[in-house]
Amino acid sequence: MPAFCRDCLTQFDTGPRCPSCHGPRVVAGAELFELCIAHMDCDAFYASVEKRDNPALRDKPVIVGGGARGVVTTACYIARIHGVRSAMPMFKALQLCPEAVIVKPRFEAYASASREIRAMMEVLTPAIEPLSLDEAFLDLTGTARLHGAPPAIMLAGLLRRMERELRLSGSVGLSHNKFLAKIASDLDKPRGFSIISRADTAAFLRGKPVGIIWGVGAATRAQLERAGIATIDDLLRWDQTDLVARFGGMGTRLWHLARGLDARPVARDPGVKSISKETTFDSDLRDPDLLEGHLWRLADQVSARAKAKGLAGRVVTLKLKRADHRILTRRLSLQAPTMLADVIYRAARPLLGQAMVSAPFRLLGVGISDLSQADGPGFSPDLLDPQAAQRAEAERAMDRLRARFGVDAVVKGRSLR
Repeated sequence: MPAFCRDCLTQFDTGPRCPSCHGPRVVAGAELFELCIAHMDCDAFYASVEKRDNPALRDKPVIVGGGARGVVTTACYIARIHGVRSAMPMFKALQLCPEAVIVKPRFEAYASASREIRAMMEVLTPAIEPLSLDEAFLDLTGTARLHGAPPAIMLAGLLRRMERELRLSGSVGLSHNKFLAKIASDLDKPRGFSIISRADTAAFLRGKPVGIIWGVGAATRAQLERAGIATIDDLLRWDQTDLVARFGGMGTRLWHLARGLDARPVARDPGVKSISKETTFDSDLRDPDLLEGHLWRLADQVSARAKAKGLAGRVVTLKLKRADHRILTRRLSLQAPTMLADVIYRAARPLLGQAMVSAPFRLLGVGISDLSQADGPGFSPDLLDPQAAQRAEAERAMDRLRARFGVDAVVKGRSLR
């Protein structure tokens, strides 16, 4: 049976250890060198970047996220041992792991690391479908002749290069379609490499809960359970027509995925539709100055993400959550697309002012949409605002200083509110 060593990439017949380096990290399978669809997922990405950039955090439980009323963005594996999970309320996470170090997200640093990983992926194949900063599908069909090695070897080399050059780890799932590749990438985290072959697909899925299907969340699981469907085996007992009659379009998808069938291609860069950032406050806020200070910081973060992606947005959206949890959204269309923090902030500030009658607020968010490639000045010349061009140039100067000396090298006074 074909096998290879993940440490030295030696190929050999199956065995418990590598014959070259004697390492135990061996991957084997009859179809190992035939499978071409992969899902690569970085391990606790945000927390791993924080630990890499601050070695003092290396052996500590680290939670990346907001304040006491915020949620966990990412938790390192030490914190996960205590039960901390992404999207968990911060107060609950601290109850489970009171010794955790809380780190505020640094999205510029994560975007930078993501670009470096993406560049490494591009060496393997142009067929890359990013799902987020830290995960992507890859289709390596037909690349073996180009690289002189099967996809499995090239993917293991990608993981090894990430660890050596970026000091970041990831896990790979390799299969014959996207559905199974994504499942496989979660089987052996962190630093995992798992395969699901065509021959093993039915046996692998047998008895698995329906929640293993990507996109089947709590609400869908509840609907399925009311129909007596809790496992993949339960789904297999239904005819496709009956599933469609009961669940609509989702029924067709469930019928195919329960059989390990997924014809979706790996689509290169389906496109970002919006860029946004929000924060949940420790206590409800109604002070306009404090809210405007938060608004500026969020606009600055959205701007940083847009600049990192080379995108500009024509629509600015303000999001607010009232004390009674009702969501308010306000939008403003700009005359010209922008990636500038100053323009985003100045568009959102009057929207916030109009909404102050509904204060206090427990959450504030801002974003841009109707995105396009950034190829203009980022603002619309306006006789009523003759200083717009000067502010834009000042912001670009700040960006240059931050790129050279760090994101905290220059801050605006309003960000201190």
